[in-house]
Amino acid sequence: MTIRVLLADDQALLRATFRILIDSCADMEVVAEATDGAEAVARTREHRPDVVLMDIRMPGTDGLAATAAVCADPGLSGVRVLILTTFEVDEYVAQALRSGASGFLGKDVTAEELLAGIRTVAAGESLLSPTATRTLITRFLATPAPGVRLAAPERLRVLTAREREVMALAAQGLSNEEIGEQLFVSPLTVRTHIHRAMTKLEARDRAQLVVMAYQSGLVQPPPPEPDA
Repeated sequence: MTIRVLLADDQALLRATFRILIDSCADMEVVAEATDGAEAVARTREHRPDVVLMDIRMPGTDGLAATAAVCADPGLSGVRVLILTTFEVDEYVAQALRSGASGFLGKDVTAEELLAGIRTVAAGESLLSPTATRTLITRFLATPAPGVRLAAPERLRVLTAREREVMALAAQGLSNEEIGEQLFVSPLTVRTHIHRAMTKLEARDRAQLVVMAYQSGLVQPPPPEPDA
């Protein structure tokens, strides 16, 4: 199946570069472009792409507001948002993940990393490296922004003990393979538990499951490192 991609970035040259790269792949195509957040939301509703490649810093309506609008729209539940940022980890990325984005990429990624990231997100997986996950958790995700409601601990009662265990390990930044090694099960079994937890908790993807794990208190963030 062809992965349908929408490009949202105010830099025309960058959009053109991404379009050439994506359209050169047999398994994906660019279906629309947007120059700001408002246009990104409108084009997403019009074209219903599989993945929106979303820049955060755009004039007018930024990518943060656009991500929140796309992820909150029940009619766009099949759309995945992949954030583009000039920084690997910052507060804006954390806010986008809270809103339902599936992951993020730096603008300095290689062509291979960009294409692999699009395929990963389109497959329903999150794009969070273990290092980036731990940094986000420590700095931003465990502490809700003003006005952001915590995931209630009671919601996790629908999970089995093993599903909670797997969810907690995923929240620590472990891959399916690493979780499987720790629990002596196959990566496929881990993936099944992850997907069952996502379904029960109505999480869009693994990234949102990670946020819920910390904000519900299932896992406690590590203490901040003392200043040198």
